[in-house]
Amino acid sequence: MRRSAVAACVIVLTGMTACTRRQPDAYGNVEATDVVVGAEAAGRLVRYTVVEGQTLQEGAVVGAIDTAELTLQREQAAAQRGATASRIDEVRQQIAGLTSQRDAAAAQRDAAKAQRDALGSQLDIARRTHERTRRLFAEQAATAQQMDQAERDVRVLADQIKAQEEQIRAHERATAGVEDQIRAARAQQRTIAQQVTSAEAQVGQIAERIRKSDVRNPTAGTVLTSYAEAGEMVQVGQPLYRIANLGVMDVRAYVTEPQLAALRLGQDAVVSVDAGSSQRRTMTGTLTWISAQAEFTPTPIQTREERADLVYAIKIRVSNENGVLKIGMPVDVQFAGRPETK
Repeated sequence: MRRSAVAACVIVLTGMTACTRRQPDAYGNVEATDVVVGAEAAGRLVRYTVVEGQTLQEGAVVGAIDTAELTLQREQAAAQRGATASRIDEVRQQIAGLTSQRDAAAAQRDAAKAQRDALGSQLDIARRTHERTRRLFAEQAATAQQMDQAERDVRVLADQIKAQEEQIRAHERATAGVEDQIRAARAQQRTIAQQVTSAEAQVGQIAERIRKSDVRNPTAGTVLTSYAEAGEMVQVGQPLYRIANLGVMDVRAYVTEPQLAALRLGQDAVVSVDAGSSQRRTMTGTLTWISAQAEFTPTPIQTREERADLVYAIKIRVSNENGVLKIGMPVDVQFAGRPETK
């Protein structure tokens, strides 16, 4: 974008010198990517050590929210989890006892079936004996007493088989009843296991809330603003402080459409700031972003006549190891490859 000529230094990186007059390619302001750190838990801020201008490392614990109530809740949830878990062992022992009962009932049922089968074989023999005795009795070759004994043997064995079948059905009912109890106990065991899992999740949730009660700095940088004091009551999401990495800054500038053809991402650029006494301090940066959409020229850095011009925003990443650049500072931008004017 076109401006009135200003004094710019064409020098090596951070030198300061009286310099050749050169019109900047663009004007902009220094920005920093800041992070507003908020409370992740609600309660009294019992400890808070953040001071504006302080440099903090990533992961540093800079505050703590009261966790007395959460600690009690965690202990209560842990005790409930332990009590519920103990019920699993009780149900497991119950299942083991019921399984033994089922196996015993099944064994008795199988024994009754074997006895019934044996009696069935004896009944077949008794029926053949009775039939033979009946023929002999008809031929007067057997006595009435023998005939009565043969009939009695058939009836006794039939009654015994009937009794055995009743025992078999009783054992089967007992086995089925124990099976139902086992299924019910196993369902209870699954329910208790789910309760244990739920209790463990509750303990984990409370532990996570306790962990979030520590105010941890998420990124290395310098504290720009503090919004809280120790002893205050805070809510979840309430801003506590704002921090930014001032070691690397961004210069947001604006270029016109004709300038876009000569720009590319990764291109070097020289930014300069006022160093006093008509001196300029310069440093190199890298073009990291070019807006894909035009916008009207921002009013803070443009004349009234130029405010209607369409421009494109760009960002230049600049190392700020010496702390020269400050947020909001105005800068001049010159792109590599542009010839000087004297």
